[in-house]
Parts: sequence; structure tokens; C-alpha cells
Amino acid sequence: MAVLTAMTDDDARALLAAYGLGPLAALVGLTAGSVNSNFAVDLDGRRLFLRVYEERDRPGAVSETAMVERLAGAGVPTPAPLRRMDGGLVSDMRGKAAALFPWRPGSMRCQASVTVDDASQLGEALARVHVAGAGEARDPSRFRFEDLSARLDRIAATGDLRFTPIVPSLRDALATAHAARDAALPRGLIHGDLFRDNVLWEGPRLAALLDFESASDGTFAYDLMVTILAWCVGDDLDARLARALCGGYERVRPLERREWDGLAAEGAFAALRFAVTRITDFAMRATPGGAPPAKDWRRFMMRFDKLRALGTAGLTGALGR
Repeated sequence: MAVLTAMTDDDARALLAAYGLGPLAALVGLTAGSVNSNFAVDLDGRRLFLRVYEERDRPGAVSETAMVERLAGAGVPTPAPLRRMDGGLVSDMRGKAAALFPWRPGSMRCQASVTVDDASQLGEALARVHVAGAGEARDPSRFRFEDLSARLDRIAATGDLRFTPIVPSLRDALATAHAARDAALPRGLIHGDLFRDNVLWEGPRLAALLDFESASDGTFAYDLMVTILAWCVGDDLDARLARALCGGYERVRPLERREWDGLAAEGAFAALRFAVTRITDFAMRATPGGAPPAKDWRRFMMRFDKLRALGTAGLTGALGR
């Protein structure tokens, strides 16, 4: 994603002054991220991360940064936002909310490099989010059944023949997956988007969880399955990685029996969520005949098909339960 809100060195100097920081050495726009404008802010001997919120309004940014600060204080491996000299966590940059964070060095894993130990650490970190977020106020998810159905309506209304023929089958699959979910599963604050580009590693050690933009109310089993689908599937489900991820999770927060039984249904809904949103957010914006979108919705339909073939018993068996 390109930087959507351009920033000047003078903008950055004014921002740093509000934190009692400076002088500015360099301001560099970052292409990483799919929602916000992000920058590296270099001082003498120190680097910071600046996020300019492109979709959240100021109250939303205030709520999110305060939540991240509390999670970091409760042991979740995520950088807490810096506080301004006036005590606030959010600044105004060219009419948009912005927050400044410590820079966390590290790299992202490619799928082929993910190890069993990585998966175990990741599961533990995800469980820490769920435990630490117990007292957090939670916004409704933006990706509920009703929200995804509305996206399918938008796809159908475009008349785009690349996608309109698959809308009926997606509607049927989404309705079936939604009906199969257990509404009584334990729920709370979830990350909702713990993909490989939202986790930093320093060598073999998990260094930081990033980007709580999609954090919301949801079932813990759903969040666990989002993470399994993101980290433990190449051309097929890697049961070794998935078991390690679940094992790490249960070191912090043991799953209830009904959660194990609900993983297949939660995973099916999660796979459809990402298939639908990758159509609306990426595939439909791609020029026909041009470069393929960075995120392919068909990869998540593949995941959905594999979960459907496994079923509840097959998935829990693959996970060692």
C-alpha cells in the first residue's frame, strides 16, 4: 500500500515536539500495511514508528491506542504507544489521527520458514491477548455474517463477471458456515488478523505482535483458527505446526471441549471471511489483465474446501484431539 497521507519533515518536527522528542534525522514512508499510512521516524540514535489512521476517526484511534497500551502492560508482546507531553496517546496530523510507537526491530517469516517452535510461541502470544483482554470494552467485528453478506451484495451489484457468477455459491457457503457456529463459545477481545505480516521475529524469538486495527469482540476459537489458517497452511494443512500452535495456546489458556468441537465451524467461517474481503478489497480493485492482486481470495477458498473435507472429527484428529 502506498502512503496515502503525505508528511513533510516540518510535520514530523511538530509531532516530535509534542512528545518532547527531537531532533528529526529522517522521515521515511513505509509501503507495509494495507489500511493506514506508516512512517519510520529517525532521531539521532533512535527510530520510531508513526501510524496515521486512514479509516479510524480520532475516538477510534484513542480507544485502540489505549487498549494496546493496556495489553502491553499486561504482558502481550506488542509495543505500547508513546505518550505525548500532555499525557495523550493520539496526535492530529493533517486532519487525521496519528500515534507514535517505539520501533521494534525484527523480520517477518515466510511460510516455508515457519517452524514448530515458531508456531508454539505464536499460540502462546495469541492466548496472552485473549487473557489480557478480558476486561476490555469490545467493538463489534466489522466482519460478522451480516457484514459479509452486505459485501456479497456489493459484489453482485457491480455486474463484474469476474466475480458475480460465484456470489450464489458464496452466499450458500456463508449461510451454512454461520448456522454451524456455536453461539455459546467463550468470547472476548480477539486480534482478528494475526497473519505473518503482523508478527516480528528476532532470530528464533517472537519479538512483537502488530496491528490491532481489526481487534474486536469475537470467539477465541475463531481467532485461533484465523491464526492456524494464516500460519499452518501451505498447499495443505501442516498438522505439526497446527498442533504446536494449539499447544502453545493451551499453555496459557486451555481450550474447553466445546471449543475444540467448534474449531471446524469457526475455521470455515474465517476462511470465507478472508475470501470475501480479499475479493472486495483487492481482487475487484485489480485491473483485468493487469498484475494479480497481492492477496489472492482463492487461497482462502482452498482453505475452506480443505476444512469442509476434514469436518469436525477430521480437524480435531489432525490437531491431536
